[in-house]
Amino acid sequence: MDIGGIISAIIVGAILGVIGRAIAPGRQAMGWVLTIVVGIAAAFIGGFIGSAIAPGSFLITLLCQVVLAAVGVAIVGGTSKSRNRSLSHH
Repeated sequence: MDIGGIISAIIVGAILGVIGRAIAPGRQAMGWVLTIVVGIAAAFIGGFIGSAIAPGSFLITLLCQVVLAAVGVAIVGGTSKSRNRSLSHH
């Protein structure tokens, strides 16, 4: 992979990671670098799955990538629910 391909993978990964964070429920406990890494992985894996399901279909490939990014962000980042608890139990 040449430098242009690496830069493209980082840009696409960042975009997919951000979309994945927006779609994943709750708040994720992960930084932006990890978000980009998850997005890059989703781009590659989703591209492979999308081309296997519907060869030549950009929309199906993109859908697979976005879904995988959201699932990846949810799994890697986890979700933190509100930690506000009532103190009236004591």
